[in-house]
Amino acid sequence: MKDIRIALLDMNNNKVNQGFKNIKEISETFQRRYVGGNVTIKTFDVRFKNEIPEIEDFDIFISSGGPGDPHEGLEWEDKFARFLDGIFEHNQSYSNKKYLFLICHSFQLASIHWKLGTINKRKSYSFGVMPVHKTEEGEQEFLFKNLPDPFYAVDSRAFQFIEPDYKRFEELGMKIIAIEKFRPHIDLERAVMAVRFSEEIFGTQFHPEANPEGMMENLKDEKNKEAMIENFGMEKYLETIDRIDDEDKISLTQAQILPRFLDFAKQNIVNRTNVLM
Repeated sequence: MKDIRIALLDMNNNKVNQGFKNIKEISETFQRRYVGGNVTIKTFDVRFKNEIPEIEDFDIFISSGGPGDPHEGLEWEDKFARFLDGIFEHNQSYSNKKYLFLICHSFQLASIHWKLGTINKRKSYSFGVMPVHKTEEGEQEFLFKNLPDPFYAVDSRAFQFIEPDYKRFEELGMKIIAIEKFRPHIDLERAVMAVRFSEEIFGTQFHPEANPEGMMENLKDEKNKEAMIENFGMEKYLETIDRIDDEDKISLTQAQILPRFLDFAKQNIVNRTNVLM
């Protein structure tokens, strides 16, 4: 019997967020289906209460998206940076690996911390169901195994990761796994949408936890609706609403990426021993 401990890092700064609700639901589904021990789930309010989990107390960490500028320079960001280094260094030293999934705001913070490229403000807020394109490395990514190219995911961001430092990626052994849609008529660099930070650490700029119900709830926010119409036009907005629950779009993405990450972590956790490498 092997117990698994999951820490959910809430980056929403005391704001109600559909994405975090979805993360909890996916984690609770994993909890119900786990055979062989107990799964405990604990939430940490990183930004509002300055809470960070102790690395040794948990096996799996999922760090959410959230609003605002990833360059605020507040105390909690320093604690989160130490947390990132702690996970990375632990996994280099011990066989009992720690597994971390970083979403949107958390993904941006990690990319800034490890100096992987430019994370700057977009010209306009992006919100909608976007095609995400795999890179060559992404074609080999097991979390994307059952997804087409491109696959579809919910995008919700005011900031973006562009101009990756490929030398830095090579130095740290990290890989760009996905990029945003190529738009030749727009003179802007394609943003990085997913990074394999290590075998145990993965991150996405998009929201793999999103589901059609949550997307519809978010579109009740006038800011999100206006951003989607501005980016895609009214016709595309109406088409998206009509097809939002298609089984081959965000429902497929939600069913694959985070559940596969949790299953991968589980398989390694149940077979591990707590010894030095």
